Amino acid sequence: MQEDSPVQNENTPDTTVEQPRRARRRNRLIVAGAAALVALGLGGVAVATSGPDRPAPTAVSLDAQSRAEAASRADRSTRESSAPASASASPTVSPSTASASPTPTKTATAKPKPKPKKTTRPTAAWVDPMPGAAVTSCYGQRWGTLHAGIDLALPSGTPIRAAAAGTVTQAGDAADGYGNSVFIDHGNGYLTHYAHQSRIAVTVGQAVKAGQVIGYEGATGDATGPHLHFEVHQGMWNQIDPAPFMRARGVDLGC
Repeated sequence: MQEDSPVQNENTPDTTVEQPRRARRRNRLIVAGAAALVALGLGGVAVATSGPDRPAPTAVSLDAQSRAEAASRADRSTRESSAPASASASPTVSPSTASASPTPTKTATAKPKPKPKKTTRPTAAWVDPMPGAAVTSCYGQRWGTLHAGIDLALPSGTPIRAAAAGTVTQAGDAADGYGNSVFIDHGNGYLTHYAHQSRIAVTVGQAVKAGQVIGYEGATGDATGPHLHFEVHQGMWNQIDPAPFMRARGVDLGC
């Protein structure tokens, strides 16, 4: 008796067709998972989607050769940056040289300025015996007799000065109306005579300089008022005119 083949209901799923389809889907999932694992191992990124109605995931991987070249370049740049500086680089100053203190320069010590030497005017060989005095009488004839000198007048007590350097040969009353007088021998054959002094300031034998005070004006002897009677002798008691004599020596007595 022939067995009837079972009748397939159209609503009943066809297992002979469904099973192979499921197997193929499972295989695709396994392949996609393996590809994702490989991509993750190489540093890539795997993008996968699952589901019965979506296509299998696609693995996105980086180019291994490009990565290797980039890694090689990076490694070379690191080595080059750590290499020692070339010989052309500026030399580094050694600590011993840099720390050496500079040699101090000697500063010139200012020398004190020398004090200016005191310059003293050389005393003239001959000077006015009573500077600034008024001339009251010159050398010559007066009242019928020789007036043998020049009379110089200033207030009583005015200092009288030696006309030139010499040695005092007489100091005191000279008689003949001269009153208190001083005679100075100048050692060249000439003497000077200073009469009518109120007070004498030198002594016999004393050396005097030109311009040194030897006494003070007065009116001793035959005098009408205080004045200095000044004479020049060429040898003792040989009176000459004092005016030209003194003028020849740079002193103008006003006569």
